[in-house]
Amino acid sequence: MKALAARRHDRRAPIVLLLLALLLTGGLYAVLAPTSADAAPAAASADDVKTGEKLFQANCATCHGPSAAGTESAPSLIGVGAAAVDFQVGTGRMPMQMNGPQAPAKPVQFDQEQINQLAAYVASLGAGPAIPTADQVDPAKGDSANGMALFRTNCAMCHNAVGAGGALSRGKFAPSLWDTTPTHLYEAMLTGPQSMPVFSDTNLDPTEKRDIIAFIDQQGNASPGGLDLGALGPVSEGLWAWVIGMGLLIGAAVWIGAKSS
Repeated sequence: MKALAARRHDRRAPIVLLLLALLLTGGLYAVLAPTSADAAPAAASADDVKTGEKLFQANCATCHGPSAAGTESAPSLIGVGAAAVDFQVGTGRMPMQMNGPQAPAKPVQFDQEQINQLAAYVASLGAGPAIPTADQVDPAKGDSANGMALFRTNCAMCHNAVGAGGALSRGKFAPSLWDTTPTHLYEAMLTGPQSMPVFSDTNLDPTEKRDIIAFIDQQGNASPGGLDLGALGPVSEGLWAWVIGMGLLIGAAVWIGAKSS
C-alpha cells in the first residue's frame, strides 16, 4: 500500500495528467468541431489561375500592366487579394469605361466563374484578403442594433445615417448601399475601395462587419411606401414639409385676400 501511495504522489504525476487532458481535449475537438458552411472557400485550382491570367491579359493588362504591377494609369494589384477583385469586377466598377474621379458601379461584364478566375490569378500574385464565406456575410446572423451603432460611428459621415449615400469632395461620392450584396459590402469594408478607408479585423472584427451588413439589409427594405425623399432623415424631410406646407398656406392666404378684395 505504501508503494502504491508513493507512486500516486510522484512529482511527474501532474505532468502526465496534464498531457492526458490535452490529448483528450484535442481528440474531442477534432471529432466535434463544426465544418461545412463555416469553412473557407475551396482553394482555386491551377487551371483557374491560368484562365484568370488570360482574362487579365485580355481585359486588365492595358491599365494595370502585363504583370499587374501597375502603370501611371492604374495601381498595382499585387497583394490586393481575391476580395478586391471580386468587389471591383463583381460590381461592374472594373474594367473602367473612362478615367474619372471615381469608378461608378455599372452592369457587370463577366460571369461569376470568370470573376472567380480573375480573383484566383490576382490572389496568386501576392497574399491579400480572401472572398468572405456565406456565413460571414449572412444578415440573418447579425445583430442589427449593434450594426446601427457601428455604422453611425464609422460609416454614416459619408454614406448617410441609413446608407443612402452622399456627396464627397472633388467629384467623388459615397454610393447608396441598399442595392449592394452582403458579400460586396463585406469586401468593401475589408479592402477600402477608392476613397473608403480599410476596416481590417482589428478595426471591425468579422462579427461586427456582419452586424453592419444586417443593419444595412434592414434599411433597404424599410421604406413604408410613398416618397422617401432619399431617406435623408427628419431634418430634410421636415424642411420639405415646411416649404410645401407654408407655400400652400401663403398661396391660400393670397387667394383669399384677392377674392375678398
